[in-house]
Amino acid sequence: MARIKRIFIANRGEIAVRVIRTARALGIETVLGVSEADRDTLGAQLATRAVCLGPASAAQSYLNVAAVVQAAKGTGCDALHPGYGFLSENKALATACAGEGIIFVGPSPDNLDAVGDKLTARRHAEAAGVPLVPGGSVETAEEALAIAEEVGFPMLIKAVSGGGGRGMKRVNSAKELPAQIDLAISEATAAFGDGRIYMERFVTLGRHVEVQIISDGETVIHAGERDCSVQRRYQKVVEEAPAPGLSDKLRRGLHDAAIAYARHIDYRSLGTVEFLVDVEREEFYFLEMNARVQVEHPVTEAIFGLDLIALQIGIAEGQPLGMTQDDITLSGHAIECRLNAEDVQRDFMPSPGRVTQVWFPALPGLRVDTHMQPGAMISPYYDSMVAKLITWGETRHAAIDRMAEALRVSVLSGITTNAPLHAAIMADDTFRAGGVDTTYLGGLLPRLTAKEAAE
Repeated sequence: MARIKRIFIANRGEIAVRVIRTARALGIETVLGVSEADRDTLGAQLATRAVCLGPASAAQSYLNVAAVVQAAKGTGCDALHPGYGFLSENKALATACAGEGIIFVGPSPDNLDAVGDKLTARRHAEAAGVPLVPGGSVETAEEALAIAEEVGFPMLIKAVSGGGGRGMKRVNSAKELPAQIDLAISEATAAFGDGRIYMERFVTLGRHVEVQIISDGETVIHAGERDCSVQRRYQKVVEEAPAPGLSDKLRRGLHDAAIAYARHIDYRSLGTVEFLVDVEREEFYFLEMNARVQVEHPVTEAIFGLDLIALQIGIAEGQPLGMTQDDITLSGHAIECRLNAEDVQRDFMPSPGRVTQVWFPALPGLRVDTHMQPGAMISPYYDSMVAKLITWGETRHAAIDRMAEALRVSVLSGITTNAPLHAAIMADDTFRAGGVDTTYLGGLLPRLTAKEAAE
C-alpha cells in the first residue's frame, strides 16, 4: 500500500475544486494543471501549486496526454486524479501514469479497455448475465435493416465510442435508415475519430437510472441508484437519489446487475453502471459503465454520508474498503441541479462572460459545488457548467422545496444561466410527482415558452 503525498489534478472547474477539498482533508498536497485560460481560476488559487499545460484549446492542454503526464512527473506528484470528462477514461493516460510510477486515481487500463468501447461493454454485460437492449452492431444499411426487422421500429443508432448524444439518431422506419446511418457515422467519426455504430430498440418511455459502484478489487458494493431522466438532447440537467417510484424488485435487480457487471470485469475503483428502465415493460437494460467519478456523485454522498473522492483515493492507494454493503445506510433524499452558463430563451446558447457577483447562501441542507468567484471568466472553450446545487431533505418534497428556495435566493450575476429552467422544473407538478421519463423536459419546454409568451 502506497500513501499518496502529492496529487496532480488533470481537470478544471468545479471538479478540480472538489478534489482539492478532499485532498486537503486527507493531508495531500495538490498540483493543478491549467490551460492559459484558467490561470486565475479558483482551483488554481486553492491548489498547493498550479502549472500551465498549454493554450486555452482543450486539445492542446487538458486533452494532451504527454503534457499532463510530464507536468505531473515534473512537479513530483506520486498520483494523478483525472476528474470527469477530458482524459478521465483514457486508457493511454492510465498506461502512461503506470509507466512513470504515478498512481492513476481510477480503474486499471484493462478496466478502461473493458468499458470504453460500447460493443465490448455490451459483450461483458451479456457474459455477466446483465439484461441488454435488443440490438447489435452494424456496418451496412442491409445489416441495420435486418436487426430492425427482428427488433422492430423505432430504433436508435449509437456511436460505439460516443457520448453526450453525438452520433445518436432515432430511426422510425426502414425508409429513414440509410440516411441516418450515414449521418451517425459522419458525426461519430468527426467527434470521436471512430465511425463504428450499433443499433438498439428505442424505448418509448424510458428512465435513465444508474448505480454507484465502489470496489477495492475484492469487495464490491453499491451506494444505491440515481435517477438522471431529466435530460435535454441526452445531456443530464437534474439528478436525484434515490430514484423515485421504483418497485423493490426493480431496484434490487438494478443493484444486483451493477455488482454482477463490476465483478465480471474485476473492477477496482469508483464506477457507475447506467441502465435504461423501460417503464411500460417494467424491465431494465444495460447502457454502459462510466469508469470515473460522475458529475452527479454529490447526491449519493448526501444520502449515504460518504466522501466518494476519499474512497476513490483510498482504493488507488491500495487500501481495503473497510466496509460492507450493510454499512451503506440511506437517509433522506437529494436533488442536484446543474447550473449552466446558457440562455434558455435562445435555444440554450452558451453565455460566456465575466461573473460580477456570486452568492450562494448557507441554507440548511444546501451544498454548492462551484469554481465561481467575483471576476471569474466563463470561457467559450469549455463546458458551460458553472455550479452544481445539491439539496438534501428528509423527504423528496423537502429536498425539492429546499432547491426551489436555493434557486430563488442565490446570486450569480454578469452571465445568463439556466436557473429559471431549474426553478420551473422544481415547481412543475409532473416532476414533483416523481418518476418522469427521458421525454419529460422536451415536453416541459414548449409549455414554458407558451407561458412566457402569454405573460
